[in-house]
Amino acid sequence: MSRPAGGAAVLAAHCSHTHLFPGARVLVAGVEDPEAFAADPHPLALALSFTDGVVTEAEFVLDDDAGALLAVPAHTTDAGTDIPDHRWLVPGAAAAGGDVRLTIGRHAPA
Repeated sequence: MSRPAGGAAVLAAHCSHTHLFPGARVLVAGVEDPEAFAADPHPLALALSFTDGVVTEAEFVLDDDAGALLAVPAHTTDAGTDIPDHRWLVPGAAAAGGDVRLTIGRHAPA
């Protein structure tokens, strides 16, 4: 599995909802050359924020078997709901202005 390099910059990522689910969108700011990233993604370290104000760390990684994944550790929503850690498939990455838009798929196989 390909992970972000040690000391890699942590980029701001914004989820379109209070939690992730298939079809949710994550907008990643600060990716150098978003169009090149969309064509040939590479690992990223992220500070993932949700619409309820919760921020957690996350990693965009490349798995040899599953492909592109968003790995998100367990966290709690602002309403107090505990969300377990998940690895989400990311079937789509597209340039969106100066940012990258990730489309979230289903949970990755264990």
